[in-house]
Amino acid sequence: MAAGDLRLDKTSATSYRLTIHKLQPVDQGLLYCQAAEWIQDADDSWFAMTRKQSDKTQLRIQPTDRDFSIQVSTERRSFTAGEPLELHCTIEAQNVPERFFSVSWVFSSSPVAVVGTSAVPVLGPDYVSREAAGHMTVRKESANVYLLKLQHLRPEDAGKYICRVTEREKTPTGDFIDRSKRSRNVQITVQPLKSNITVSLSSNSSEVLEGDVIQLTCSVQSTSGPLSVSWLWTDRQAAAPALELASVGREGTVWHGASYGGRSSYGEVRAEKVRADTFSLSLYNASPGDEGQYRCQATEWLQTGVGPEANWQIIGEKSATKAIAVKTVESSFVVSASSRTPSVTFGDSFDLLCLVKPRHNPRVPASVTWRFMPDAGDEEDGEFKDLVTFTREGTLQWGEQLLGLGTRTTVDRSHSNTNFRLSVTRAGRREAGKYQCTAVLWRKNYDNSWSKVANRTSNLLGISVLQPESKLRVQKSNQSQVHLEDSRVRINCSIGSQTSPDSQHAVMWYVRRAAGSEADELLLRIERSGAFEYGAYAEEERLRRRVQAERTSARLYVLTLNRAESSDSGSYYCLVEEWLSDPDGAWYRLSRESSGYTQVTVRQPEIRLQVEELESNITVEESSSIRLGCGIPSQSSRDSRFSVSWYVERSEEEDDEERPGDEGRECVFSIGHDAVFGNGNCSPREEPGPSSRLQFERTTSDQYSLTIQGARPTDAGRYYCHVEEWLLNPRNAWYRLATNDSGITIVNVMQRASSVQSVVCSNDSLFYFVFFYPFPIFAILLIAVLLVRYKSRNNSKSQEGKNGAPLLWIKEPHLSYSPTCLDPPALSLHPGSVD
Repeated sequence: MAAGDLRLDKTSATSYRLTIHKLQPVDQGLLYCQAAEWIQDADDSWFAMTRKQSDKTQLRIQPTDRDFSIQVSTERRSFTAGEPLELHCTIEAQNVPERFFSVSWVFSSSPVAVVGTSAVPVLGPDYVSREAAGHMTVRKESANVYLLKLQHLRPEDAGKYICRVTEREKTPTGDFIDRSKRSRNVQITVQPLKSNITVSLSSNSSEVLEGDVIQLTCSVQSTSGPLSVSWLWTDRQAAAPALELASVGREGTVWHGASYGGRSSYGEVRAEKVRADTFSLSLYNASPGDEGQYRCQATEWLQTGVGPEANWQIIGEKSATKAIAVKTVESSFVVSASSRTPSVTFGDSFDLLCLVKPRHNPRVPASVTWRFMPDAGDEEDGEFKDLVTFTREGTLQWGEQLLGLGTRTTVDRSHSNTNFRLSVTRAGRREAGKYQCTAVLWRKNYDNSWSKVANRTSNLLGISVLQPESKLRVQKSNQSQVHLEDSRVRINCSIGSQTSPDSQHAVMWYVRRAAGSEADELLLRIERSGAFEYGAYAEEERLRRRVQAERTSARLYVLTLNRAESSDSGSYYCLVEEWLSDPDGAWYRLSRESSGYTQVTVRQPEIRLQVEELESNITVEESSSIRLGCGIPSQSSRDSRFSVSWYVERSEEEDDEERPGDEGRECVFSIGHDAVFGNGNCSPREEPGPSSRLQFERTTSDQYSLTIQGARPTDAGRYYCHVEEWLLNPRNAWYRLATNDSGITIVNVMQRASSVQSVVCSNDSLFYFVFFYPFPIFAILLIAVLLVRYKSRNNSKSQEGKNGAPLLWIKEPHLSYSPTCLDPPALSLHPGSVD
């Protein structure tokens, strides 16, 4: 650019202008301005406070006429070997699709590829095989964009890349003119690939037992290329040369070393590639000779060249070592026998455990045999005999000695085949003696042959079988119960504990009637089989139909007395016998124990009888009615029945507040609890009948009334009702529960004197003759008088009217009467009513 073609002017305090003269294709791009604000410090130095950029403006330069420009772009210019490189060559010109361009890619003065006007690339001789392997791409992406892409850069790919564009134009004379331009050099650097791998080696255990598996895992980190791994072994001192166990190639191919060919053929040596960066080695059925140092050697590779000229180059190699110790099973082979119950009770079970160490290994299994020698006296010879054998294959073989005929003996072993257990259930005398277990250790070779390694015998176990101690416990707490007659009494017999879950019980129920009784009476006995047997007392007291025994649960027995009577009161208890079955099936009584006492009291219902005690004083006239009430507000039982009697005390000398006694009282009326008149506690003088003046009425269940009609002076006195409460006992017999008297009602009868009114009122014929018959007669007479008066008036009307004399008027008579018998109607004639 010549001087003056670029100019920057300040148009104002905050505005600047950039002017570019004679634009060229290289001037196109993004233009923006950057401004900085400065401040001056006290020492006259300037300091930039802030910096900001304006928005970017895209500037494109259109070439004039047939000119064109070239630009080569890439994302970055520094690469590492193995990464891809993409170069784009862009042609900036007018009417590009109508013009003929050919593009040549040049690397360090060597042709890479040429893309002609037909867009068919022509590769350089050094890049033909690379393109055939798919590691290189040359194509025309659009009319003005061309691409060069190199896959897996190599260190020799570093250098300058140029895009050369040639345009062929035909002149008017028919000649062809080629105009060529080249882009700026694009410097590409390729850093060689360095290996940064790290190797770690781990194992399932640093010390394994003989016959177990040695598991080694080799992990490689920070890889960039394919890996190959070699497994090597040396002894602990590393005195001998390392032996190759196996190797895994780049493609995952596995080779085994010559020294381990035999074992690998039986599958005891396995090497595999778990993942791209993880490898494993497994040695099965480890033997003492496998102890030593194991090394994992990892190699990282890089491919150079393509096609037939491809070559693999080692770019890194690392290794890791792990020491493995193999513990022989013979050194740790121990057999021991134990039992948690060296002394068991008769009928219980016991377990014998044979512990074999070390733990079970399928390659080094053990065969275990249980042996038994009975106690002296049970067997003539004191030799051990085989009971059962666990073979190394896991099968079971019974020996010549069988405990309990083989029906009560079980054997099992743990999943790891380390513990071998002999279980004897319901032990008897035949199972008492000495027990012992023996174990033989076997080793399985890689060719499936077996060899005996060691033989061990455990300690002796003495088992004693004793008579079981009774654990029968019956609840001893004393209780008391109070019940009403005709109710249900339940007495529990609870067994707190028993010797064995298979125990059976026989229960006997006893009753003690009084504290001074000589012997307790047996009610019933429940056999262990469930059969019932009643005692003599139950027969005598007629309890057989009312007593009931049941077993509500395994340890709870209940005695029930239905419709209890007062004679059932007493102390009840149960006697429990515990029975067990021996191993031969015979039952025997182990122990017996009695329960606490349950004091049962059967009483009659509580007396709650109440009779109204309100005292009253009534006065009636002679020949009227006397109504006496008797109310019962409270009763002892809802099933109660009542006997009601009325008494009268005619003595006037006694105090009104004094309760009349048996002497001097008279029975007026009585009704029994069976609703029969006269069947109460007294016999009235007046017999019931149609002519009786007594009227009894029961309005409600607790309200009774007695009415005495036609009261007489002799009926005066002090009246009260006597109530008896009756109940039905469980034997269907009625008994009197309670009695009570009501309050006194004093009755006064007024005598009536003889008078005209009383005489008239006492006679019905005379009453009607005096008060009712005169009225129609009087009406007839009145009508007759009026008719006579009317006729006489008509006859004398003219005469009296003419003389002017006053007329005589007959007024209606005034009648007044009373509707009662005491006031008879009266006829009164007032003055002036009759002339």
